[in-house]
Amino acid sequence: MSPELIRIIIEATIDTLHMVLVAGGLGTLFGLPLGVFLATSKRDELFPAPALNTVLGVVVNITRSTPFIILVVAIVPFTRLIAGTSIGTAAAIVPLTVAATPFIARIVEGAIREVDQGLVEAARAMGATPLQIVRKVLVPEALPAIVLGLTLAAVSLLGFSAMVGAVGGGGLGDLGIRYGYQRFMPEVMAIVVAVLVILVQSVQTFGDALARRLNKRLRHA
Repeated sequence: MSPELIRIIIEATIDTLHMVLVAGGLGTLFGLPLGVFLATSKRDELFPAPALNTVLGVVVNITRSTPFIILVVAIVPFTRLIAGTSIGTAAAIVPLTVAATPFIARIVEGAIREVDQGLVEAARAMGATPLQIVRKVLVPEALPAIVLGLTLAAVSLLGFSAMVGAVGGGGLGDLGIRYGYQRFMPEVMAIVVAVLVILVQSVQTFGDALARRLNKRLRHA
């Protein structure tokens, strides 16, 4: 393998990590509060707003049920508005973020709904405000499950980042298509798959270890 090809593979890996990290960070930034709201805004909950909860739930479900490759094409005008282009790494971050946000929101919602309601009632009895209950009870108690969910989201984003290569999104997916498929270089395709597998295993291992550590700390608190 030529030094030039090695350089291209390294650059593609860096582009993929950049896309996943930025999209995952933005998806968490938007999805975390959305998930908390979805988990606490039904009737008789901390922030009762059942109508808004229903509307947001429908929007989240529609976005999540749209196949990613179709989502990428469907929001091209929005991508151009945000990134100024519809191709390249910067442009790929937009659909990746749009896909990650509702996914993370549902993960956070599910994790928070698993928290023992007795803890919430105890906090209420002590005079805690709804916001304090979220910050000091719900989120800390749900944190191990949230971390596991975010790990799953990161793994999914790695797969999605490879998909955007089909529409000029850059990264390892683009490299695999341009060199491995279009130029009939199966060794490049094999390397791309191997790098993606290593990245997925690394992310999963780190996420599992962090969740276990948080869970142990929570039990001994």
